[in-house]
Amino acid sequence: MTGLVPREFARDVWGRTAFLARGAGDFSDLFSAEAVDELVSRRGLRTPFIRVAKDGAPLPESSYTSSAGVGAEIGDQVDDTALWRAFADGATLVLQALQRTWEPVADFGAGLGSELGHPVQANAYVTPPQSRGFDDHFDVHDVFVVQIAGTKRWVVHRPVHTDPLRDQPWTAYRSAVAEAADGEAHTDTVLEPGDVLYLPRGWLHAARAQGEISIHLTFGVHTWTRHALAEQLVQAALDALRDDPGMRASLPLGVDGPDDEIGIVRKRLLAAVADADAAPGFHRARRRQARPAPLGPLAQLGAVGRLGPASRVRLREALDARLDGVRLFTRVGWLDFPPADLPSVERLLDGATHLAGDLGVDLVGRLLHAGVVVPAGR
Repeated sequence: MTGLVPREFARDVWGRTAFLARGAGDFSDLFSAEAVDELVSRRGLRTPFIRVAKDGAPLPESSYTSSAGVGAEIGDQVDDTALWRAFADGATLVLQALQRTWEPVADFGAGLGSELGHPVQANAYVTPPQSRGFDDHFDVHDVFVVQIAGTKRWVVHRPVHTDPLRDQPWTAYRSAVAEAADGEAHTDTVLEPGDVLYLPRGWLHAARAQGEISIHLTFGVHTWTRHALAEQLVQAALDALRDDPGMRASLPLGVDGPDDEIGIVRKRLLAAVADADAAPGFHRARRRQARPAPLGPLAQLGAVGRLGPASRVRLREALDARLDGVRLFTRVGWLDFPPADLPSVERLLDGATHLAGDLGVDLVGRLLHAGVVVPAGR
C-alpha cells in the first residue's frame, strides 16, 4: 500500500493501529456496479450470501427473498424487485462471502490470505447516496476496506476492548461502544476509489455514503491468536489424558466438590500440556478455515483420460499442502506414499508445472483422482 512497504506494515501497523492508504491501486478489475447487478439479478443468489440493512439495523430476510418460479421454488432466493425497492428506499446491500461467488475477488482474497498467513473472507457493501448501513460497531476480525466506486465517509474510534476474540462481539460492549462513538474520532475521512483503509479487530467504525452510490469491498482477516494456540495445546493435552487410566477413574463416592481431587488433576494436566504438541491440531483447524481452488470435474476427468508422460500438471492452489514424513496433508484429505514417491511429491509442492513422466505417471494419476493436482495449461 502507498506509503508503507510490507515489512513496515507488518512491524508498525498490523494488529496495532488503523491505517489509510490513498490511491493504493486500481481495483476496477475486482468488482464493479455491473458485478453487483449480475449477482443480484442473474446468479440465483440466496441467503446468507446477501444481507440488507437500513438505518443501522438489518432488515428481515423475508422482505427481500422469495421463490423463483417453476424449478426454483426455494424461498430464500433474492427477489430482485424487492431488493431494488429496498435499495431505492435507502437500504445497504451486503453481498457476503464473495470468495465463493465472484471469481476476481476469490482469486485476490486467496492470494491475500496466503501472503498474510490468515484466512480471508470478502464482502461487498453497496450503499445508496447519503445512507448508512450499520451503526458504530467493531469487528472480531481485521479488515481491509477497498473503495471501488463512489465515496464514503468513515469515522473510526479507538477500541473499547482491544483484540476481541471471535466470541466477544461488539454487542457485549454496546454501552461502551456508544459512549466511545460520541468522543473524538481517531480518523474521520472520505474514501475515494482506489483508497484502502486497514482496521485491526476491535477498532470502532461507522460509514456513510456521500452524494452517489458507494461500493466498497471488505477483506476480513480472521487472525489466529495465542489464545487459539492455547486451545489447541489444551485439547492435545486432554486427548493424551484419555490414555491415562488414573484420569479415567471415577471420583470417590460422596465427593462434595473438586477440592480433594483438583490437585491431582492439575498436576497431571500440567504435565500433559508440557508434553503436548499443538501443531497437528493447528494445521487441521487452519485447513478447515479455507477452501482449495475451484476444481472442474469435467476438466479433471478429461485430464485423467488423457494422462500420459507428456501431460502437464501442477499442485492445486490453496490446498495448504504439507508433507509430514510419508503423509501429505491437504484441504481435501491426506495421502500416504511409499518412500520412492516422496521426491516427486516434494517437487510438486513448489507449485510449478511438471510433466507427468518426470514425476511418475501412476503417481500423477493417483493425485489427479484425489483432486490434489490439476491439469496445467501450456
